Amino acid sequence: MPTTRASGILLHPTSLPGRFGIGDLGQEAYWFIDFLAGSGQQYWQVLPLGPTGFGDSPYMCYSALAGNPLLISLEVLRQEGFLADEQLWHVPEFRSDRVEYDKVKTYKRPLLESACANFQASASAEQKTRFAEFCTRKAEWLDDYALYMALKEANEGKSWFDWAPDLVTRSPTAFEQTRQELHGAIEFHKFLQFAFFSQWSNLKYYANDRGIEIIGDIPIYVAHDSADVWANPDNFCLDKETYQPALMAGVPPDYFSATGQLWGNPVYDWEHLQKTDFKWWIQRFDAMLDYVDIIRIDHFRGFESFWAVELDPDLELEQRTAEKGEWVEAPGQAFFERLRAKLGRLPILAEDLGVITPEVEALRDYFEFPGMKILQFAFGSDPANPFLPFNYDRNYVVYTGTHDNDTTVGWFESREDWERDAIVRYLGHVSPDGIHWDLIRLAYSSIANLAILPVQDILGLGTDARMNFPGKAEGNWAWRYWSGALNHELGDRLRSLVQTFGRAPLPKDSEE
Repeated sequence: MPTTRASGILLHPTSLPGRFGIGDLGQEAYWFIDFLAGSGQQYWQVLPLGPTGFGDSPYMCYSALAGNPLLISLEVLRQEGFLADEQLWHVPEFRSDRVEYDKVKTYKRPLLESACANFQASASAEQKTRFAEFCTRKAEWLDDYALYMALKEANEGKSWFDWAPDLVTRSPTAFEQTRQELHGAIEFHKFLQFAFFSQWSNLKYYANDRGIEIIGDIPIYVAHDSADVWANPDNFCLDKETYQPALMAGVPPDYFSATGQLWGNPVYDWEHLQKTDFKWWIQRFDAMLDYVDIIRIDHFRGFESFWAVELDPDLELEQRTAEKGEWVEAPGQAFFERLRAKLGRLPILAEDLGVITPEVEALRDYFEFPGMKILQFAFGSDPANPFLPFNYDRNYVVYTGTHDNDTTVGWFESREDWERDAIVRYLGHVSPDGIHWDLIRLAYSSIANLAILPVQDILGLGTDARMNFPGKAEGNWAWRYWSGALNHELGDRLRSLVQTFGRAPLPKDSEE
């Protein structure tokens, strides 16, 4: 993590512009990196990059390690010769401001299938060797994931725990037969991962070469309906007969929710994981560091203790709440000690928001993981508020807001008069340029080593550009910005600010 002052931008790749209905790893992503470098930024933060399931949430993926095929650039596949020019001539009329996920999936799937068939028929010997090496290198998770996806499609999208019993329990005999029957589908999903990781690796190299490091995101929990749980059921607290969560993750009732939050994920069987020397978790971090430079741990407090809810089987899912649960201690210190012994330096930052105990802070500080500060949380109480910049230490990452918050403009407009007055008193005034620039200056001027801005705040957008409404099952994760929005004038303004507040990159010849 940075020990000198720096800044970056939070943008998920799906929010990039482009004519295919969703942001991807093509030219617009490279232009975004050029904007980062030109505006004096040193970090690009993304959300989880996995293949999304119901609700299209990057925090509920079919795999903790696979890439989202919807991010594969069709233009890059065309440049590589796996799609013909004419296949990209007739593109549906997609919205430019939002991802229409179902429409995008319907459009891209046959083109990806065509690219796979063309790759199998005409790839060069070198390309086929690279594909074989990729499959071997990633086999630890890729084999299970490709089989899982092939089976899921063969079972009309049903969750794995609703498949035939011999597939749920991973019978070797059933597996052998299934691999033969679904060979084509399995190879297709391996090709998609090969294409994704090839494109992502090239993009990351381009970013790193221009002084930009990528901050990735590990959600502490994985989706119940995922290759991770299906392939490793002993790692999770599951009912041994139904394979439903025996204990479900969430948070207890608080100021924001009288019944708490029930997330739907099974909690970990940490006793079993510790007996395996945390093998699955270490593999997960090791694999993540293949394609990001720094890892943000979502819900970091779950490594110290987690809220576990035993489900009432007599209640329907929508009737269940997180009220009747208990805090269970997790072996976070033992795990991070083992991870450090295995990987060396741990480039980790901790999402330490919400109700955080001294024990969680002690775990974070023992390993010197930077925590997070959100400026939108700073003005609703008194001068002891830990999100006010004069209460920071250096080892933090300050944000105006995150993907779970409203945009700064939308947030300010929705404040009650008393809180808006408190914000204005703190700032001195709201500048004619808008509240978003006032909070950007406040973040940059703070003592925190790293400042990250959502791209929506740089553009001064309102609530309609919000990325996620927590608790809302559908309609999230869809916002996109328009091509050309991140222009030279905006880049120059950011660069001036990072220079003013000591966050500019060091000259090449002054770096060690």
